[in-house]
Amino acid sequence: MPAQHDIAAETELWDAYAASAFEGGAEPSFCWTQYAGHGPGPELLGNPRSVLEIGCGTGRALAHLARRGIAARGVDLSPVMVGKATAKWAGAGVEFVCAEVLAYLSEREDMYDAVYSVFGAAWFTDPSRLFPLVRQRLNPGGVLVFSQPPAIPGAYGPQGMYKGGFAGRAMFTYRYSYRPAVWERLLTCAGFSTADARVLDAPRPGHIGTLLVRAVAV
Repeated sequence: MPAQHDIAAETELWDAYAASAFEGGAEPSFCWTQYAGHGPGPELLGNPRSVLEIGCGTGRALAHLARRGIAARGVDLSPVMVGKATAKWAGAGVEFVCAEVLAYLSEREDMYDAVYSVFGAAWFTDPSRLFPLVRQRLNPGGVLVFSQPPAIPGAYGPQGMYKGGFAGRAMFTYRYSYRPAVWERLLTCAGFSTADARVLDAPRPGHIGTLLVRAVAV
């Protein structure tokens, strides 16, 4: 049975997260993994003239790309996060939109050379619905690239996630986990010509790696 997302409740959850997301500053940077300075960089996007980040959070990756002259737009579910990111990067040439990603991709007709997610909406959105919509918004030869933690062995599909600890008012969302081969199959079934999914090892042995997925549109 598909996970039943409550968008209003999830918006509240991400608003609560946004309240602390900018603590310690948020300078422009682009890293696919959870380890600073580890792994590949924005070169996985190719040489795009336009990008869309889904679940853009603090916007620091978009600011990094905008400084390179790329038309950069981000969409995020949290109005608090979008407000903070817009204020933070005022004048940086980044556009932030507050919207639920499936609705946004369905309703808009803008086209992009690259759509990407760094531990963002690609982790928290049903891929059977997300991938076909992303494919429709990509120019020929465009790419979808996303990263997130790899699946825990034996735990696949939608996984419930509570905010914070396990006390207090229940605030939760769903994130999606699959083996790399399944990610590849989901993408090719959605119309991508090629898809490559792999787990990048952490810089320290035994630590959590990073799932890194790249798909190319026809």
